[in-house]
Amino acid sequence: MSNTLYSQVARSLADGISSGRYPVGSLLPTELALCELHGASRPTIRAALAELQSMGLVSRRKRVGTRVEAASTSTGYSQSLASLEDLTQMAAHQARMVQKTETVVADAVLSQEIGCAAGSRWVRMDMLRLGVDEDVQRPIGVSRVYVAAAYADIPKLLKKSPRALISTLIENHYGRRIAEVEQTVQAIAMPPELEIPLHAPAGSPALKIVRRYLDHANDLVEATITVHPGDRLVSKSRLKRQHS
Repeated sequence: MSNTLYSQVARSLADGISSGRYPVGSLLPTELALCELHGASRPTIRAALAELQSMGLVSRRKRVGTRVEAASTSTGYSQSLASLEDLTQMAAHQARMVQKTETVVADAVLSQEIGCAAGSRWVRMDMLRLGVDEDVQRPIGVSRVYVAAAYADIPKLLKKSPRALISTLIENHYGRRIAEVEQTVQAIAMPPELEIPLHAPAGSPALKIVRRYLDHANDLVEATITVHPGDRLVSKSRLKRQHS
């Protein structure tokens, strides 16, 4: 960041986010409150918030406010997911490097892991996931993404829109609407084959996240298998009691 006033405000807010004063998933103070807090004009505050948004630390929505989406710290990357929209917002702030693409036929192991029919055909994309700093020496994870073979153009579309959620590309270009995402999180030991791409020791703590993207008929449209080093991702959620 430069030394302009809005950059100073942005740096102060970023420090507040990384320290936990403004936790992931919380809302920052209103623009008027930030004006008073920092002794700055509203345009300056808006420029500072735009700076944070470009860094992937916050999102801004009308009638909602400025929400903290991620904390870029020495311990890794934090995320808060409560809806498909949150997942889209997260994808917009994560750089992805597609390393390999191929068409595969699901065997019994893959069928069980992602819940697809054995013998079905899928386009598989292996990609490196980077944090807001886009440091390839410290990626936040690797993903193996599967989309139905009917969507063979997805790799090309992803190349044109590298920060788009793949399910969004499927919806926009094929008209297949995603109704639900089923997510499973599992603690595992870092697989030896991921030691080099993730720069993390084999056998060290890791998180494995499997997401299944389902349409309204509960049919599988896309599946992702992502492995994160244990010190580079914190996932938060908020549970609310349903009142009868």
